[in-house]
Amino acid sequence: MLSDFDAIYEESAEPGRASSPEPAPPAPLPLQPDPIVVRGAGNMTVFGLSNRFSAEFPPGLQSRVAPEEFQATVMRVNSVLKKTLPVNVKWLFCGCVCCCCTLGCSLWPVICLSKRTKHSLDKLLEWENSHLYNKLGLRWRLTKQHCDSSSMMEYVLLIEFIPKLPIYRPD
Repeated sequence: MLSDFDAIYEESAEPGRASSPEPAPPAPLPLQPDPIVVRGAGNMTVFGLSNRFSAEFPPGLQSRVAPEEFQATVMRVNSVLKKTLPVNVKWLFCGCVCCCCTLGCSLWPVICLSKRTKHSLDKLLEWENSHLYNKLGLRWRLTKQHCDSSSMMEYVLLIEFIPKLPIYRPD
């Protein structure tokens, strides 16, 4: 009788029946690598959007995507920029010349064209993601970031790693 004094027993809902053990806490998700940033490499920038991006293959994508696929995507982005940015620059120059007379309203066309260019790039990257990169666990997007040397903002291509869902872990 005295030996049972220090024993610890599990309480059960019904007498004579042991309760089920508590489920183990979920395992933490593995850490995701930092996103890869592809900065503009052109000689001209309009409202933070460079006229081309570098097609140099980043080492962080090694064994995730083929260098040819990466370069093809960057070339598609650069072709959209090559078609749209020269028109934006012409409108920007005309808008700056007439800015004093129009009280700044002459800059509206270049602002709208710049938004249209960004929208075209977003659509292109969305198509690329849905057809190739999402299957590889990657996501491309155009985003604003601070420049390294100043407090100005620039648009960069950001390649994010999509976390893998643990499909074998119970709900």
